[in-house]
Amino acid sequence: MSTPVSRTPESGTSSSGVAITWLGHATVLVEIDGRRVITDPVLRHRVGPLVRIAPDAPAPGPVDCVLLSHLHADHTDLPTLRALERSGPVLVPYPAREWLTERGLGDVRDLRPGDEIGVGGLRITATAAVHDPRRRPLGPAATPAGYVIRGSSAVYFAGDTDLFAGMAELRGAVDVALLPVWGWGARVGAGHLDPRSAAEAAALIAPAVAIPIHWGTFALARPARRAADPGRPAREFAAFTKQYAPAVEVRVLAPGERTAL
Repeated sequence: MSTPVSRTPESGTSSSGVAITWLGHATVLVEIDGRRVITDPVLRHRVGPLVRIAPDAPAPGPVDCVLLSHLHADHTDLPTLRALERSGPVLVPYPAREWLTERGLGDVRDLRPGDEIGVGGLRITATAAVHDPRRRPLGPAATPAGYVIRGSSAVYFAGDTDLFAGMAELRGAVDVALLPVWGWGARVGAGHLDPRSAAEAAALIAPAVAIPIHWGTFALARPARRAADPGRPAREFAAFTKQYAPAVEVRVLAPGERTAL
């Protein structure tokens, strides 16, 4: 159901419809109606104590908009953000705009859950998320968010979140759900979805397609802490979704793979 992309995902391949390229971790290139939106871009080989164990991410090419779900360093990576070729805004959770602007980023706009903005014919709405708001160790706090990107199709990017009942408000309203199913360590704690709870989220939201993200990309540099089977969370998510939400199609992508609807 998915096809490999070239080292730079093509732009302008279609003026309608939706295509998804998972670049690893929470970094996803979403193409809708000829517009290109990237989520939580982290394209470097190393971020703090984390090293990339998946193949290097393909260059995304120009983007129209950037979405940031929260300020943790493995989701808000300043060097990657500065290097992106973008023509539109960086949308961030409130009140992160000032902190990012002070670090050299232009056209940053912060949103609270429920806020909506137009970008090149798309409508982007911030949604609630349940996650640690702080940028450790001494950085600012901003309310974590997910986003729904609406054009001729609708894509939900959950960011990093725990399961919460409000996800049911999206039921039947999105075509694709990008759901985190793990992290980078040996386990995930509060504020995260795991394979089972991500499948429960898929059952609440009932998208046509669910794509697992936030798995198998980064690990601590010490080999003893790396997962023996990085692909296990995605496989387990697919199995749980078949049980809890059999009408939802799961598409498991490798980093750098693209799928179209």
